[in-house]
Amino acid sequence: MALFSFLGWSNHSKAIDIQQIAPTYWWAGMKNPELQILLHGTDVASCSVSITGENIFLKETVRQENPNYLLLYLDLSKAAPQTFQITLKQGKKSKTIPYELKQRTRKGCEIQGFTAGDVLYLIMPDRFADGNPDNDVIPGMLEDKVDRNEQYARHGGDLKGIADHLDYISDLGVTAIWLNPTQENDMPNSSYHGYAITDYYQIDRRFGGNEEFKQLVDQAHAKGLKVVMDMIFNHCGSENYLFKDKPSKDWFNFRSEYVQTSFKTASVMDIHASDYERKIATDGWFTEVMPDLNQRNRHVARYLIQSSIWWIEYAGINGIRQDTHPYADFDFMSEWCKEILDEYPHFNIVGETWLNSNVLVSYWQKDSKLAAPRNSNLPTVMDFPLTDLMNKAFDEETTDWANGLYRLYDYQTQDFVFADPMNLLIFLDNHDTSRFYQKEEDTRNLTRFKQAVTFLLTTRGIPQIYYGTEILMAAEKSNGDGTLRQDFPGGWAGDKTNCFTAEGRTELQNEAFNYIKKLLNWRKGNDVISKGSLKHFSISNGVYVYERKYGDRSAVVIMNGTGKPQTLTLAPYKEVLPQTTATDFISGKTVTLQDKLELKERETLLLTF
Repeated sequence: MALFSFLGWSNHSKAIDIQQIAPTYWWAGMKNPELQILLHGTDVASCSVSITGENIFLKETVRQENPNYLLLYLDLSKAAPQTFQITLKQGKKSKTIPYELKQRTRKGCEIQGFTAGDVLYLIMPDRFADGNPDNDVIPGMLEDKVDRNEQYARHGGDLKGIADHLDYISDLGVTAIWLNPTQENDMPNSSYHGYAITDYYQIDRRFGGNEEFKQLVDQAHAKGLKVVMDMIFNHCGSENYLFKDKPSKDWFNFRSEYVQTSFKTASVMDIHASDYERKIATDGWFTEVMPDLNQRNRHVARYLIQSSIWWIEYAGINGIRQDTHPYADFDFMSEWCKEILDEYPHFNIVGETWLNSNVLVSYWQKDSKLAAPRNSNLPTVMDFPLTDLMNKAFDEETTDWANGLYRLYDYQTQDFVFADPMNLLIFLDNHDTSRFYQKEEDTRNLTRFKQAVTFLLTTRGIPQIYYGTEILMAAEKSNGDGTLRQDFPGGWAGDKTNCFTAEGRTELQNEAFNYIKKLLNWRKGNDVISKGSLKHFSISNGVYVYERKYGDRSAVVIMNGTGKPQTLTLAPYKEVLPQTTATDFISGKTVTLQDKLELKERETLLLTF
């Protein structure tokens, strides 16, 4: 919690009013021995500070423009776990604050990040399931109601709702859950989405609080599921105490005055861009209620870095998805990634890189030759251009030179621009885009779904599935972002349908659910997909053929991208067809691989060798 409990502090402390301490505790033995402690309270800057503890040294005391802040920088390089004392003196008055330096219970190398062997299941907590209606409304918080009929209101989903359905998620075959932001968003309205954080050290109490979040991570781990936490460093919410009573004007860009971003982050990489274009893109604010943090301020930078390390160490999360990655300061984000990975070498971070070409996206990946000599140190980037192509490819007629599956083939011929194509997050849709099916009537075309899911789960990269995709949830962005984030049917008591069960799903939904479940569970632990090479062939007769291979095992996908039967001459594919027969994993049938192969319209084969 960011609000510290001061029970047991010195009785002389009434006149020294401390409202926040961040972080409220830390750990001994971290690789970076420096600790920033932020103290926020009335006129706290007028206090002198002393530290009483064994091998704990006060390196620097920083006072800001605002007298309500003190920043303490401690050297913990020789400190063992202990509770030490921070003493504040203001004339004859004093306050003694006990501060705990905990024993680390997990080694950094033990935390395993998500990899190409995983599939992430993206959940918006407010819209998945309401496990505890008692926390729907918290007295004193600014948004004080739930209304499931209003797309931008809170609906009441929470961490317990997710915990209650971990068996469903695990049985589906995904291996990780990515949660849209869970930190406190105490904003007057539209707080459901979580992207306007008001306390970086507090899980929103309407979701359940810090301890419940930690319990959810432990429960997920017990079921073999990793947990990815959404974080936002570009901006916070205007109700955050750091903005309402800002330490100094330069904690926020444009000296805390609202200036709208252009959203044109390609200017960061554009060698022809003007200084103005770069500045307005990265320093401008998303909205007036989302103040843009100035990560070039060293105190802001340390505050943000420590907050992410705190959550990894506290809860044992396996990864971070960093929102609006290119909008924040490049050098700061690079240092943040480096420090996280130095502390947790097997961790993973994916940055939201919403750009319209593979070249622009590739710039942000760790070790990109296009960014050199700069290095983002960001292991995984989001492949938004591929998402756009997948949303077209399975609707179109494929020719040998254009449209349909040719788009996917052509795009992947350009993978040399990426430093590591296997560390691309790939997805059909997410909480910010139209769903893969934009209208419910379109879901009747299940062939589109099956081809798209097969490609998503067998090509290079780390797949992400948006909750509800498995039951054919449909929505179009033009109808409002809230509609993209519908309640999962059955997540609320009294729901007329319960799609968490086969009985509650329609026949079509069950066909889609069973198809993706079968593929997901085949993919789980399958080195051919998680570690294997990708070899593909140019389109022939509208058919796309590609192989995933690891050691002496392989899987070959043959996909007809046309609405008519095709005859495929197999001679060009002999290098990936080591046998004259193979089993199609999808149908379970034996396929003869002689001179020619007859394919039905839009047929997909997944051959295993």
